Amino acid sequence: MLEVSVDCKRQFKLNNSTSLYRQVSSALQKDVPTYTYLNRHSCEHLPIFGHLHQLVSSFTITQQPFEEDGAGSRSGSSKRVRFSNAGMEDNDRGIGFIRASHYLRDDSPDEDSDRQQAMRLLQVPSAPRHGILRSSSFSSNNSSDLDIPIYSSETLSKTPRKEVPGGFNGKLAFAIAASALGSSFQHGYNTGVLNNPQKIIETWISHTMANRTREYPDQQTVTFVFSVMTSIFCIGGMIGGAITGVVADRFGRKGGLLLNNIFVILAVICEAVSKTVGSYELIILGRFLIGVNSGMNAGLAPMYLAEISPINLRGAVGTVYQLVITVSILVAQILGLGSILGTAELWPTLLAITIVPSIFQLVTLPFCPESPKYLLSKNNENEAQNALSWLRGTNIVHEEMDLMKAEYDAVKMLPKVTMREIITNSMLRIPLIISLMVMCAQQLSGINAVMFFSSQIFMMAGLDNAGSTYATLAMGTINVIMTVVSLFLVEKAGRKTLLLVGFGGMVVDTALLTIGMMFAAQSKVASILCIIFVLVYVIMFATGPGSIPWFLVSELFNQSARPIATSLAVSINWTANFLVGLAFLPLAELMGPWVFIIFVILQALFLLFIYKKVPETKNKTLEEISAMFRQQSYQ
Repeated sequence: MLEVSVDCKRQFKLNNSTSLYRQVSSALQKDVPTYTYLNRHSCEHLPIFGHLHQLVSSFTITQQPFEEDGAGSRSGSSKRVRFSNAGMEDNDRGIGFIRASHYLRDDSPDEDSDRQQAMRLLQVPSAPRHGILRSSSFSSNNSSDLDIPIYSSETLSKTPRKEVPGGFNGKLAFAIAASALGSSFQHGYNTGVLNNPQKIIETWISHTMANRTREYPDQQTVTFVFSVMTSIFCIGGMIGGAITGVVADRFGRKGGLLLNNIFVILAVICEAVSKTVGSYELIILGRFLIGVNSGMNAGLAPMYLAEISPINLRGAVGTVYQLVITVSILVAQILGLGSILGTAELWPTLLAITIVPSIFQLVTLPFCPESPKYLLSKNNENEAQNALSWLRGTNIVHEEMDLMKAEYDAVKMLPKVTMREIITNSMLRIPLIISLMVMCAQQLSGINAVMFFSSQIFMMAGLDNAGSTYATLAMGTINVIMTVVSLFLVEKAGRKTLLLVGFGGMVVDTALLTIGMMFAAQSKVASILCIIFVLVYVIMFATGPGSIPWFLVSELFNQSARPIATSLAVSINWTANFLVGLAFLPLAELMGPWVFIIFVILQALFLLFIYKKVPETKNKTLEEISAMFRQQSYQ
């Protein structure tokens, strides 16, 4: 039975490392070790614990002896578990509680049989859809009964708990491909597409200016125009990232991805005709539009991937976004070779190729369902269940639906998340800071300085034009291979471990690269070592820092806060990307090889932050992750 209680005798403060049901179980067993029992399998994913773990900071246990008359007379004790929130006023802290009676037969032959026969404590059915929290009025004026049926352990033992379907299947793979290939390909391809044909495009810019003014511009002017052409992509990304939350809420994750292709079509038109009409401004406009597209993709695609994936594949599926980025960067580098499309005649085609993944997405994504979590947040429960069944390849999705509904019901109890709320509420501010820091860490580690200007770095290391081109291709290939490796490691080693290994390796490697660059011009050995250090740098980056930040944001926030948090995090990522692209070459000219010391310092600071603040989210439910931040907010 379940009641409301105001009696508080013994209080337990929740910790941030153990789920609520384990803590309640442990406290009950310490209090009356012989006569209490909490069934792990029935309670591990019980929605009520998910609700309470996001709302409470402590629980109190009281115990009262009682006697019951009549035939089959029993005596025992009544234990009450009352949950409280330290953020409320003292007289408003009672949220609700669970009461369980412990009966002892008078004629029990021994303690063991008493325990076997008598316990009826917090036993709930394996399919909690029939017994989830039915009242959500946790206000200061109304206490709410927690309406969950109690079942005996004998009944439960005859009904084994069914596992949530979580395997990889063809339909899930199709949805991943449709969303990732059509979105993150734009991000990666347009990051590296201008690298190889840089000199050819600069020559065309110079001729275009001369045709207008009858005078050739100086190299500084041409370099400035090309720098704007490069960096405007990041400015578009900042804007696209900033509007991700609005688009995700209004049009959905799938709908937003489909509509986002409008920017690709407009961008391709601008870039394809730029040479014909003699306008480098059209390339700048096209790069801006494709940047807006990539910025929105960077928020929408990881969000969609995280929400359609089973919990045991969430990290691996999230890594797919970065994997496609690395593949598309390599494709851009290969197609940009002078023997393929990196020529004075074909470079507009090189830029226009970006329409291909857009067409692929427009053809395939309509056959995939919208995110089940998004549909549920819009009160489309039937559509959400159909979408989940499609993604899992089975109709047996009731238990996973219950977990999703528990999350949604818990979110409905909380205030609506606004920009002000996510900044001022400590339960949301802590994961927001972590999200922003890991996004900054990804870009300020120096990866895009390497990607944007890889050819120059290899030439500084002593390679000629052809040698630097092939070294850049080798770097891109290693990036792809190691991202594939991280896809398999992320669910085994965990997110935090891979981040620590990646940044730790980059600190050491970048320091060695700095030293090597100082002697590269005079020493062939130092030149070769610099190339090795750059390749090792890419390996360390791809191990974790390259992929994990994109999906970590979706893991740290609940359904209502996720779009806003993603917008902020993606905008910060693109801002940092822009700053590195803008500042690296001037700093390199000013400081020479010592420019990489800046990245060494930043990497060391981010490594320390990750070690101290970033939680491990591997195989954790949203309720458990939220509980960690809730506990931190009270400390």
